[in-house]
Amino acid sequence: MLGSTRGTLTTTSRPARVAACGQQPGPAVHGMADTARELDVSGRPLQPDVPDLDRFFRPESVAVIGASETEGRANTGITRQLIAWAERVGARVHPVHPTRTTVFGLPCHPSVHDLPERVDLAVLLVGDPAPVVQELADCKVRFAVVFASGFAETGAEGATAQEHLAEAVRDTGLRLLGPNTNLNAFERFREDLDGPAIALITQSGHQGRPLFSLQELGIRLSHWAPTGNEADLECADFISYFAGRPEVGAIAAYVEGLKDGRSFLLAADRAARRKVPVVAVKVGRTETGARTAATHTGKLTGADTVVDAAMRQFGVIRVDGLDELQDTATLLARARPPQAAGVAVYSISGGTGAHFADLAAAAGLQLPVLSPAKQSELHQWIPDYLNVSNPVDNGGHPVGDWRGRKIIDALLDDPAVGVLVCPITGPFPPLSDRLAQDLVDAAEETDKPVCVVWGSPVGTEDAYRTTLLGSSRVTTFRTFSNCVTAIRAYLDHHRFATGYRSPFDTAPRTPSPSAHKARALLRPGEQLSEHAAKQLLRAYGIRVPREQLVTSAAAAVRAAGLVGYPVVMKASGPQLAHKTELGLVRIGLTSASQVRDAYRELTDIARCEQLPLDGILVCQLIGRGVEMAVGMAHDRLFGPTVTVGLGGVLVEVMGDTAVGVPPFGEDHARSMLGELRGRALLDGVRGAPPADVDALVETILRVQRMALELGDGLAELDVNPLVVLERGQGAVALDALAFCR
Repeated sequence: MLGSTRGTLTTTSRPARVAACGQQPGPAVHGMADTARELDVSGRPLQPDVPDLDRFFRPESVAVIGASETEGRANTGITRQLIAWAERVGARVHPVHPTRTTVFGLPCHPSVHDLPERVDLAVLLVGDPAPVVQELADCKVRFAVVFASGFAETGAEGATAQEHLAEAVRDTGLRLLGPNTNLNAFERFREDLDGPAIALITQSGHQGRPLFSLQELGIRLSHWAPTGNEADLECADFISYFAGRPEVGAIAAYVEGLKDGRSFLLAADRAARRKVPVVAVKVGRTETGARTAATHTGKLTGADTVVDAAMRQFGVIRVDGLDELQDTATLLARARPPQAAGVAVYSISGGTGAHFADLAAAAGLQLPVLSPAKQSELHQWIPDYLNVSNPVDNGGHPVGDWRGRKIIDALLDDPAVGVLVCPITGPFPPLSDRLAQDLVDAAEETDKPVCVVWGSPVGTEDAYRTTLLGSSRVTTFRTFSNCVTAIRAYLDHHRFATGYRSPFDTAPRTPSPSAHKARALLRPGEQLSEHAAKQLLRAYGIRVPREQLVTSAAAAVRAAGLVGYPVVMKASGPQLAHKTELGLVRIGLTSASQVRDAYRELTDIARCEQLPLDGILVCQLIGRGVEMAVGMAHDRLFGPTVTVGLGGVLVEVMGDTAVGVPPFGEDHARSMLGELRGRALLDGVRGAPPADVDALVETILRVQRMALELGDGLAELDVNPLVVLERGQGAVALDALAFCR
């Protein structure tokens, strides 16, 4: 651990310390708006609590706790770096150490309570930060950075120590970064670069190095937030803050685990409202990755399918590699909104154009065929035997003279073209030099993105280093795949942002009339029988078959007459999850004798298997339809989730499901269906009529309402199968399982 001042910086009582900080006792300055946040029906906030981090990144005064000038010590190098950073941002520096009078020529104070002013930011270079954090809170310091490790990343004991840190700052006004963080926030950022900037958030400092180095390629960075273990300030806080910064064009994040799923979604929602793209690498796609991330920062990675769905739902662009992160964030930061969705590919080689076009089309990008008039225009400068329909092959020679720029301008002038891509697989001076310059010059005169793929592995060519990287309007890639990924993300982001309507605006604030009725049906800690679970569904207006629960053969016959033949009979009990496998279902019974026999058979099986029953269900037989499954469960990060997929046994065999994180609206419920591989079944295949998708969507929304209103009492719900009938005829829940908390 850093520092050697453990336990030596806190020596006076709390009242004395407050007075000694050069201020009168008063209300804490918390660094975020002191306003009551509106809550949804489940008691969770509907707006992010956005911290004011201006004084963190641009403080007026900084205290360095545990400062040192002894050469060879880690604290000395850190102190030197902090002093240099403070000078760059115009902040006063106050070293703190119990045995020094000066540090690097600056007056050094023996303890926190001896500071001459209330400081904006305190950096702790001590092994045991807890007592110092309490001192800082007493002195109304706005922000503290704790470098020390040995907290939640080490296990249960460390997690307890970290919680004590969090408790020490809670409701005091002091916001804490760390522990287990580093100096990345205090790096030297280039100030000679223009254009919208990338704001960087990392939970591992080393993983942010490649993106920080983008500045050497002419790409502007504005901030770097190394969040570490996130005892207090978390990734979501920085997303919320950066989304409101006018200089930020995109937010890039390396995330190992999330502290709080709801906070993350609220932050992503804030960014989406402001049309600020968020691009993230999220570790934890595999069990190994999740386990390793937990040992690094001590946070939960979460179920990856839910994380993936939540990010997609709120417009966060998830990529896998750091190279994809930097390339995608760069394009999104630099490029203006698209004027069209079409991508034009322009190359000096037919093979190059065909290769890129193949990858682009496979990724779902639109490569529109250029109009006959546009092709005729291009053939003024390109030989007639070359293909100019898109991709456009110029044969090489036109790029060496005035024709090259004419071709580029003609492509950018096409209203069907929203993005121009020019893959240059290898340098071929002087033609490649002229081509690069023409692309840069054209990019300065258009609002459309111009993307170049420079394929040379050397990267020292003047056309690349000086011409392309010297332009803030051209986005230059090194691989086809990263270029395709970035363009797709760019178009997807703007399509999403243009139509975005925050689900938090329409989330329910008060319980529906169904909630009171449904709560009376819950049995804490128990699994409900099918009959009880269907009553729960009925309370929320979800259609179930006509049915009666009976406890005798005679009652079963009477029920069948009331329900109407043919009928289905099923055993009903709180421990019956898979009745078909146990032989506890009879289908298509058409007479009283069949009903009596079925009753006897079902009760005999239950008796032999020692399965407790609350009775036998006599149910209406529902006609054919598309079998779907809709359910809700609880995710440890995001809370209640809703899942929809193909029903019956297909949900287990195919795993064809989509997840939504409440709250969401009708549009997202429909988009969930669009994610299913079996979506075409709902449209009708092999002569089957289209299914009632509207009824299915309504069922999804009603299950979501149950998740929001009953989440504290309902642990899991599984409606399977939900038969979606022909269009206009509704959807019927044939079976349901419910587990209470």
